[in-house]
Formats: sequence, C-alpha cells, structure tokens
Amino acid sequence: MTGLHDMTAVDQRDLLRTGDLTPAGLVEHYLGRVTAGNDAVGAFRTVTPEAARARAAEVTAGSDRSAALWGMPLADKDLGDRAGVPTGFGSRAWSGRHRYVPEVSGDVALVLDAAGAVSLGKTTAPELGFPATTEPLAGPVARNPWDTGRSAGGSSGGAAAAVAAGLLPFAPGSDGGGSIRIPAAACGLVGLKPTRGLLPAGGGVESLGGLVVHGPIARTVADTALLLEGMLPRRADGSVEHPRTLRTAAGPAGSYLDAARRGATPDGRASFRIGVSTFSAWADAYEIALGPDARAALDAAAVALGALGHDVEDAGTWEPDPTYAPAFRTLWMGGASAVPLDDPERLALLEPLTRWLIERGRTVTARALAEALADLARFERTLVARVERFDAVLLPAMAMTPRPLGWYDAEDPERNFAQQCAYTPYTSMINVAGLPAVTVPVLWTDPDEGAPRGLPMGVQLVGRSGGEHVLLAIAAQLEDRLRWPDRRPPVW
Repeated sequence: MTGLHDMTAVDQRDLLRTGDLTPAGLVEHYLGRVTAGNDAVGAFRTVTPEAARARAAEVTAGSDRSAALWGMPLADKDLGDRAGVPTGFGSRAWSGRHRYVPEVSGDVALVLDAAGAVSLGKTTAPELGFPATTEPLAGPVARNPWDTGRSAGGSSGGAAAAVAAGLLPFAPGSDGGGSIRIPAAACGLVGLKPTRGLLPAGGGVESLGGLVVHGPIARTVADTALLLEGMLPRRADGSVEHPRTLRTAAGPAGSYLDAARRGATPDGRASFRIGVSTFSAWADAYEIALGPDARAALDAAAVALGALGHDVEDAGTWEPDPTYAPAFRTLWMGGASAVPLDDPERLALLEPLTRWLIERGRTVTARALAEALADLARFERTLVARVERFDAVLLPAMAMTPRPLGWYDAEDPERNFAQQCAYTPYTSMINVAGLPAVTVPVLWTDPDEGAPRGLPMGVQLVGRSGGEHVLLAIAAQLEDRLRWPDRRPPVW
C-alpha cells in the first residue's frame, strides 16, 4: 500500500485493529521506505528485514491485538541491546573484530516487544550517546531531512531522522541531557522526555544522577502519546508493572493518548498557567545567546498559547547557580568513566570527545563526584520549586537553527563541549531536575538553497513531576492551531 507513511501512527494502529491492515503489510511498507530513503538521511545503522518479517508473523499469530503497539513498526536506538542484532554504540571500538552481538534483549526492547511492536533494526546514534549531534566516525551520519547538509541532532539523531523522513511512524529515543528533545526540535518533531521514574524500563532511576530517561519521538502529539502508552507495560488491572524501586505513579491506561486527543487532562482541564523563561543553567560558564529564530519561535509559541486562552506570564528572573556547570561536567565525565573499555588499542579507536570524557572521568575522585551530586541535588530542588509555580514553563528548545554537519570541533573536545552547551543550553538542567518536558515545532525559517522548505524551530514545555497529561494537552492544542504535521521535508 502506498501513502501509509502519510497517515498518523494512531490511524495506522486503528487500521491494524480493524483488520484493514496487517502487521506484515505495514512492515513491508516501511521496509520499502527504509530501502528507498535511508541513504539520504543515514537514519539506520542496521536494518533487520528478515527478523522484522518473522516478528510480524509472530504478532499476527499469537499476540494480544489489544496491546498498545500491536503490529506497529519502530526501531531500537543503537545504544541498547536487542538479541541477535549488533549493538554498535556508534563507535569503531565495537565494530569489526570487536563487534558485539547480545544474546539477550535489553529491558526497553523487551517492554516494546510486550506491547506488540515490530523492530526494523537499529537507528543511528553518536559514539556512546555523548554528543548533541549524530556524526559518528563509525557511520552513518544522521542527516536532517529538512536540509541534508545539517545535523539531525543527537543523540537520538537516527530515530528523529527516520521519523521526519517517513521511514518510521514513530521511534523510541533516550535522553540524558536533551537527546530526545534536541533531535526532535532539529527535525520538526514532537519529543517527550518523561518524568524520572515514570517508565519501568529506562525510567532514569538506575542511571548515574538519574539523568538518562527513555521516551518517544513522533510527528504528532497523539502519536507521541501512543508510543508512551506502549512504554508503560500494564497488568490485567491496568496498573503499571514496575520493579520494586522508587517510581513515579503513572496515569490510567489510555489516559496519555486521551489527553493528546482531547487537548485536556483526565479531569477535563484545558486552560493552564504557563510561565515563559529563557533561563539556562549554563549561563555562568559559557556564552549563551538566544538566536533570532529561536527567539521568534518562543515568542510565537507564547502568542499562540495566549490566543488559546492560557494564562501566559513572564516566569521572572531566575538567577543561575554557579555550581551547576562544574557539577554537571563532573557527573557527565564520571558517567563516561564507567564505559567498559580498558584495552589501549580499542581506546585509541574512540573519537576525541569520547576519549576525553572517559580519560577525564577516570581522574574524578569519589569526593568530587559526591560533591557534584550534592550540588546538582540542590539545583534540582531549586528548579523544581521554580517550575511548580506554574502548570508548565515555556522555554526555548534550542538556541540556534539546526547546526551544519561538521560544525562541531572534531579535534578539540573542550571546544566541542562548549559548542554543545551553546546550541542546547536549555535541556540538561531538566534531566538534572527529573522533570518531564516536551518539544514541539512552532515555525520554520525562510527557505533557502539548502532548505527549500525552511528549517524547523521548536520550543520546550517543562512540567511538574508527573505532569505528562498537562504537557500533552497543551502540546495538542498548539498542534491543532499551528498544524505542523501538515508539513513535509524535502526528503519524504
């Protein structure tokens, strides 16, 4: 069938449930899309057509057709394990004779399988997920479908490029400092970083400092909510099946999709108090400048929200915390130090930024790491208190337009890190606070030779802990007003 990729993921799911579409037919459609389009955008590191066909047959024969993602194609980010499929970590250190093929799937892949999804392979990621761009020397480079001379962002750049180019209906990503929201914003998509502890698998509770959280990337808010529903495995009574660790309570089954469809929370609320801010926790450490296109997107979002009847107000002046930048760098490097790689020959295969992070991280003392965690815990309390004054806070998504390929310094890791902070100064602090956040596209820049349909510019809505329903409701209202799903990039 042609044109399936023009439909929303929710509509495709509905056709599967009525029997008007089969998992095998949908999988073949998207495998054809990947074959035709992947060379242009570098979205997939590995494609597994035979495994996908076998999985489609399996779900057709034996899976629960009421499962949230029954028969829906997606792909795993190449930082997580799926049994029998190489995990490359975006690195030359896990390729060739050092190739790693796991025998057991990771927890996130298992949850997606339980929801009835069909994986088509692995989406491209930068080396070990550290950069805000997806340009690994191990290849492929994830190119932005709106302008293939620009980056799709990172670290879930392959996932975003695949969705934006119509190679997948939606895709899971992971976000330790903005890695869902950055590529979603760069590619004109919706990207949701859930509250720390909401998801049973990849919920952030197990990661150092609670930073890394998995979540959905999609073209529409409802599609984003559908994938979120699939990442929340339910028991027969509808409760979420969590391991016995500290968790954030989830809403009832279907409530996130319902909020995205209705533009209202489960209790019927549709008008909210929204603060507007340009605060960046990096402002004390680096020169942070909000570019004119990013400012225009923020202003346009504020105007649209006001026109929708929300109480939109200036969030006030938030003074930066001078301990944030050094503490985050210490934590980021401390996390890198645990990469299980000690062979000098393989360490030499790493890119300069990754090697720098690992080597610097292995000099961090236990005392320094403990002090960094304490500083960030204090920052978390401060930021949570600031956000809790509102139902949501509107922030820029990025400070600049999507960056050209090769813009980041490949040889000087210190400068590379500073460039990442300059491009994405509004995201990592939300990981530190553990709060939910969603990025949505608001406007497109004027067309030019490289981007004949313009470049997407987005904003970020940050919510209270457990506030996903509110964020999805607000984002759905913006989508209805701004109609971004109607746009298609040149690579489609």
